[in-house]
Amino acid sequence: MAGFDMVMFDANPAGCISTWLRRQGLLDDWRWNILAECEERLIRVIPELEAYGLEYYQRLLDMAVLILDEDSS
Repeated sequence: MAGFDMVMFDANPAGCISTWLRRQGLLDDWRWNILAECEERLIRVIPELEAYGLEYYQRLLDMAVLILDEDSS
């Protein structure tokens, strides 16, 4: 979709979110940067998605935004 690998849109943010949960709200700089990059890409891709997958990727984006906002506070 739009030149992006949708599998990586699942694996990268899901892995960062899982790490954040396991570490009780802590995310290292490397994963924070990956999550921030995924956020930017998801914002561009989500409007192009059809019903299938849209809700799932929107949830990933919502979680990424919450984590990045929390971590930058």
